[in-house]
Amino acid sequence: MPVSMEFLRGVLGLIGVGCAYMAGRSAVAVSRGWQKKKSLYGWVIRTLACLVAVALPGVRTREPVDITDIIVWALAAGAFAAAYAITGRERKAEDLTHTIFPDEE
Repeated sequence: MPVSMEFLRGVLGLIGVGCAYMAGRSAVAVSRGWQKKKSLYGWVIRTLACLVAVALPGVRTREPVDITDIIVWALAAGAFAAAYAITGRERKAEDLTHTIFPDEE
């Protein structure tokens, strides 16, 4: 039983969205000096490869851009922005001293 091309495009789109999320995290890490630029470039290349591959089946058989392409690209942009915002946010360290060692009275 062959798998439909639309299903494969959806799976590849999900992989692309995940790579876009990791590219956003990596962008913050590179800007703060936690990682090398090489890792950011790797995630960007993976993301672009997946997002371009989602659109490739339509070049000959249908219009170059359809609703699936637009949805996947928008989700990837949103994932990148969310990862950048979440990773870039400064978190306060919790003081768990009283939780671990309750006050003895």
